[in-house]
Amino acid sequence: MIRNNLWRFIIIVAVLVWSAVQIYPPTGTDLNTMFRTKAFARDAAYSEIIVRLDTLQKASPDRQFVNLIEAISTNSIVKYFPFYEDAKQKPEPTRYILNQLQREGAGKIKLGLDLQGGTSFLVGVDFSKTASVATNTATGTNAPAVDASEKNQRILTQAIEVLRKRVDKFGVAEPIIQPQGGDRILIQLPGLSEADKELAKTQIQKAAYLEFCIVHPESDELLLQGVTEPGYVFKPNPHRARNGQEVAGYLVKKKPEHGLTGKFVKYAMAVRNHINNAPEIELTFNSQGAELFAQVTQENVNHQLAIVLDGEVYSAPNINEPILGGSARISGSFTPEQAQQLASILENPLEVPVSIIQSSEVDPSLGKDSIASGIKAALYGTAAVAGFMLAYYLIAGLVADIALMLNIVILLGVMCSVGTTLTLPGIAGVVLTIGMAVDANVLIFERIREESGKGKSLRGALQAGYDKAFGTIFDSHVTTLISSIILIFMGTGPVKGFGVTLTIGVAASLFTALVVTRVIFDFLLARNWLKSLPMLHIIRNMKLDFMKLAKPAFAISWTIILIGIGYGVFVRGHGMFGVDFAGGDQQTYTFVQKVDPDKLRAAINDLKIGDSTIAYQKEISTQSEKLRIITAFNTADKVTAALKAKFPEARFDRPGVDQVGPVVGREIAQAAIVASLLSLFGILIYVAFRYEFSFAVGAVIAILHDVLMTIGCYCLSGREFNATMVAAVLTIIGFSINDTIVIFDRIREDLKLGVRGSFRELINQALNQTLSRTIITSGTVFLATMSLYLFGGGVINDFAFTFLVGIITGTYSSIYIASALVLWWHKGERPLTGNQVTMQNTETTHA
Repeated sequence: MIRNNLWRFIIIVAVLVWSAVQIYPPTGTDLNTMFRTKAFARDAAYSEIIVRLDTLQKASPDRQFVNLIEAISTNSIVKYFPFYEDAKQKPEPTRYILNQLQREGAGKIKLGLDLQGGTSFLVGVDFSKTASVATNTATGTNAPAVDASEKNQRILTQAIEVLRKRVDKFGVAEPIIQPQGGDRILIQLPGLSEADKELAKTQIQKAAYLEFCIVHPESDELLLQGVTEPGYVFKPNPHRARNGQEVAGYLVKKKPEHGLTGKFVKYAMAVRNHINNAPEIELTFNSQGAELFAQVTQENVNHQLAIVLDGEVYSAPNINEPILGGSARISGSFTPEQAQQLASILENPLEVPVSIIQSSEVDPSLGKDSIASGIKAALYGTAAVAGFMLAYYLIAGLVADIALMLNIVILLGVMCSVGTTLTLPGIAGVVLTIGMAVDANVLIFERIREESGKGKSLRGALQAGYDKAFGTIFDSHVTTLISSIILIFMGTGPVKGFGVTLTIGVAASLFTALVVTRVIFDFLLARNWLKSLPMLHIIRNMKLDFMKLAKPAFAISWTIILIGIGYGVFVRGHGMFGVDFAGGDQQTYTFVQKVDPDKLRAAINDLKIGDSTIAYQKEISTQSEKLRIITAFNTADKVTAALKAKFPEARFDRPGVDQVGPVVGREIAQAAIVASLLSLFGILIYVAFRYEFSFAVGAVIAILHDVLMTIGCYCLSGREFNATMVAAVLTIIGFSINDTIVIFDRIREDLKLGVRGSFRELINQALNQTLSRTIITSGTVFLATMSLYLFGGGVINDFAFTFLVGIITGTYSSIYIASALVLWWHKGERPLTGNQVTMQNTETTHA
């Protein structure tokens, strides 16, 4: 091996070894297996747990965590897992140990909810309920108000921790709970059972804001007279006054006594009243809370103390004597289940109210189908691209294919390292990366072919090919990165995952195309194993006058755009926006017997929940048909119940539902527009910096043309606009510039070399010189995207359709829009390059 390639070889090996370590093990181990294999000091009690677990698993195989909890019952499992030393200090050591086992058993490749099934909630935090001043709990005085943003951040962090504790009780593996923006929290619960979904909604939204407030001494009398005292506020709780009359509630102090709230509760548990056996909640305060509670009860003997939860009085016991033990009880009309649920919430109270503004449910069976279709699309896409490269470029194609495989390994390694979740759009990003990864190789190989045609030796042609292609490759990758990085920061959910995958893939392809392939070629040359580099050459010595058709092509393009967008705006109207933009509930149903859409619409209209969209859709890859229904926000459960009741013979099952609030829909639309404008602006600045302003204007208008043409075709196709389509448009913005960069780079090179002829002739020559690589680079991405369209299924199909249109229009616009605009900008005159400007200035100075 050539000596100066030693360090490159070492770096390549190190990167591959590191990637392999990050990926292993790719898949996880289930909780039951972890519980059986990790346990120490097993005894008869442990064996009994396993026997009960096996019985429960046979009855409910999908409820591993719940089955383990029931099988363990009141047994302590701390002694079986001594390596979890913190378990002894936890209030629920069994749940803590099981959660730790789940996390340890998780594989390195984390699957999103659309691939493994589960439930996702986007929770809005209402900061308007926070006070502008903080109350000093020890003295009851007002402390200076803290900075609003700092206070909101503290409350958001507290809410995340509270919700994490609540979610942990469901026993889902690797739940995701993270802030999204300044006032929202994303909660993803993979594998959540159907029985737990409604309970999860309740647990998440229940603020459990607990206050201890003193009741006015004459509360009943004042309320019966309709009078309210200053400093007091009415709280509902129907009860009978001493005179036997019905009273709607209590007059309680506006602020909790001495600031005594739920944040001082250390433990809460459901218990039974020792007299009537009614369910109650017993509270135990922390040390500070115990002192405050003692102080409150000492100062208010013979007064009622209202226990107020989320603005409602649950009970108002009379303080007969000071309570110094640091505990209290909440009584009410609870069922045992309600008492248990309330105790769980009180143990983890929120400081402010929260509400679910967006949710998504995916059945595990639908997730398995998505994985199968995604893997099939990835395999077929990889095979198509690799097969083409091998057939067209022969030995060089084999080298490119080796680099392609390494690119996938590095991509997965980095994704696992940073904890990226692989979603269905993420798989699309992987496939798209495969198509774009070979683009750089195509540029290099075509340059090598040109240099060999000039009579250079193989080594010299390789050197010149890599050197001359580097600038073009770098520029095209940077412009793609501009869009993909904006996807990461502006996108949400799966769209963000797509941006992460694409960004990592594009960066990895730079490494494999420029470093890995070069080291392989140098190795083969050093061993004298490579004598020549034969390649097919189908498109050669073309002399087409592209600019002759520029004006009619320009006019036809914008006419098609106006027709497409006009059809969308004036014919389809608001109906072309999916739930991601318009808000609402999008439900997916499987069935055994098809029901006429008119009958379905009539059944939904009887619910009086507004308009509905009903459509049967067939998956191209599986030929299976599903029913999709879109209704108003938060109406999916009503629709499902009605359809199952009215059409039992259809046996409707709902494997998936997306619920998007109207506020979120508007924000997604705004984010899409802002992201597109930022991408265009970023590319404008970069191309102007690297080339010149006229080239930048031509490139941006060409991109704008591609985006509008794609949107117009999308409108004409009858598809609905969704967040995945936005990801495709943003990717088009990054990809569309690639061919334009290749052509502009050749035009700039020919200008610097002083190639004879008019500017029009020079542009035509540059277009003919790059025609082969333009078609092949677009062709490889087209092959990869076509596999997504045919086999991807689900939301990937919309993405693939959009991007296929973008590939075609992007290739076309590089010739007839971008190049033509540069020609017209300069009115047919050759622009001066940097060297020519310097020479002209020098001649002027001498004159």
